[in-house]
Amino acid sequence: MKTAYTCFCTDVIHEGHLNIINEAKKRGRVIIGCLSDAASIRYNKFPTISQEERLKLYRSIEGVDEVVIQNDMLYDDVIKLIKPDYVLHGDNWVDGPEKAIHDHVENLVKEYGGELVDIPYTYNEKVKKIDMQLREKLAMPEYRRKRLRQLLSLTPIVKAMEAHSGLTGLIVEKTVVEHDGRLDQFDAMWISSLCDSTAKGKPDIELVDMTSRFRTIDDITEVTTKPIIFDGDTGGLTEHFVYTVRSLEKMGVSAVIIEDKKGLKKNSLFGTEVKQTQATIEEMSAKIAAGKKAQLTDDFMIIARIESLILEQGMEDALARAHAFVAAGADGIMIHSRKKEPDEILEFCDKFRADNKETPIVVVPSSFNVITEEELAAHGVNIVIYANQLTRSAFPAMQKTAEDILRYHRAKEVDDRLMKIKDIITLIDEL
Repeated sequence: MKTAYTCFCTDVIHEGHLNIINEAKKRGRVIIGCLSDAASIRYNKFPTISQEERLKLYRSIEGVDEVVIQNDMLYDDVIKLIKPDYVLHGDNWVDGPEKAIHDHVENLVKEYGGELVDIPYTYNEKVKKIDMQLREKLAMPEYRRKRLRQLLSLTPIVKAMEAHSGLTGLIVEKTVVEHDGRLDQFDAMWISSLCDSTAKGKPDIELVDMTSRFRTIDDITEVTTKPIIFDGDTGGLTEHFVYTVRSLEKMGVSAVIIEDKKGLKKNSLFGTEVKQTQATIEEMSAKIAAGKKAQLTDDFMIIARIESLILEQGMEDALARAHAFVAAGADGIMIHSRKKEPDEILEFCDKFRADNKETPIVVVPSSFNVITEEELAAHGVNIVIYANQLTRSAFPAMQKTAEDILRYHRAKEVDDRLMKIKDIITLIDEL
């Protein structure tokens, strides 16, 4: 008997999936692939139920003869193993970034005489509602909050991009690119105090209070599903930090990063050019311990940011602080540098990893931007944060547009570099 193969990454079976299965049954023995968790997150489909639960769900569908795990979003593993006569998929992958996968699978099956069958995608109100319900579930605090820890266990390096509004959150949420036949996307969002303050026209000195910063979180969580890492600056007074931890937990934030400085906060990239006071190891450790004691879930992470290299206090001071902060309960260590080359960052990572193999390391390659994610991962880095690039790219474009409209007394000269309003609107989901 001929075999018909299709791959699912869904948590809910609706009539669109059943239509594909019925089409597969017409062609032969039906094998369903369950896209693994690790592959799903690269495919922009973060699961809300476990891989084992999805396997059980697919096996329960009438007409399914076999269910297998698919570990490669490009289908190489299952097609090599099964060599199905037919591979079926909804025709929503014939355009856009997923076209690269479609074309790759088509070439794979042609090599041995198989056939790729594109089934018309099922669009109706019932299916749309199910998709919206799944998305809403992903956005719920109890699901979003734990997602960063899940990502750390599933992917070699977590990529976070800054977001400072609902619109920038949507850009981070929905940007997917095809590169070398594979899809890639950002894994998480970074809510930077610098970008949040700048968007409000305020200096980056912890002037924007937490109530206002929480409003930014609300704007972003309302329209996105990806995990959030929050820039907590110094964390403020320990007595205040414990309340911040509780609030962030309830909002579904996955992690807060606090730096080991005290007094009036100045941006780290000023280094020793401005007066910055580093907290003692004991002061920072006490704040971390208090935050960990206050949190109510195991999902939330408190990450300690070390400023020793920024403030030219030396590698040994940075390492001593890292080990002390982990002992105090820190769930991760962020090491920062304003040098153009990544050498001291890599030295720190190598020395820290010699003694600590498990604690996640976070870096922000704003100054040392020549290094790739793969190179950072090779030195034990787990999270890379692109901390301000969306803000920095938007401001020059807006300023140039404003200048040209003033210069020419009309908008025609700027029109060819503007995104169409209808293209912006497509980012925003309608009910």
